Amino acid sequence: MSLPHAILTALLEKPSSGLELTRRFDRSIGYFWSATHQQIYRELGKLEAEGQIRELPAEQPARGQKKSYEVLPAGRAELARWTSAAHDPKPLRDTMLLRLRAAAVVGTAGVEADLRRHLDLHQRQLAEYEEIERRDFPPGKDGPQDRLRHLVLRAGIDLETFWTQWLAHAVAEFAELPEVEPAGAQPPSVDVPGAGRA
Repeated sequence: MSLPHAILTALLEKPSSGLELTRRFDRSIGYFWSATHQQIYRELGKLEAEGQIRELPAEQPARGQKKSYEVLPAGRAELARWTSAAHDPKPLRDTMLLRLRAAAVVGTAGVEADLRRHLDLHQRQLAEYEEIERRDFPPGKDGPQDRLRHLVLRAGIDLETFWTQWLAHAVAEFAELPEVEPAGAQPPSVDVPGAGRA
């Protein structure tokens, strides 16, 4: 489970409240590690109980004021331990690929339209990533931290480029496919009155 490490990373970049963290997950970290508002708040409570983060003292006590958190040395040490440890790549699990495999045996109804919808979604995500790259990583912005963050963004761009190319190929393939009939489908049995009687 890497959510606590994503939160520690975000808090080391900038001490934040739970609400601010949720917004940052929506805008940046969430592109590659998503989390709900409830998950973030639950994890903040655990990290605080474990002594990895602490609530920052409020500048002026006020009712309903948002709690902001910062990372303690134990949290930084845990993040460094996790970052330096070996991690195996996760096997690919993609519903669309499984659905295509299933379509080969039950028929392709509805699949082509959803391929087109997925293509549109990936094209939009790719355009968004490319806009972030233009905005946040202009030529000459090449400090070590910038280069590592840009590397993460490049992974997103390359992945979306792969999916848009593959989906465009899949849509073109569907245009040439004859209708795929369900494999091994049997016509429904019909009871014929008197059949089988001597």
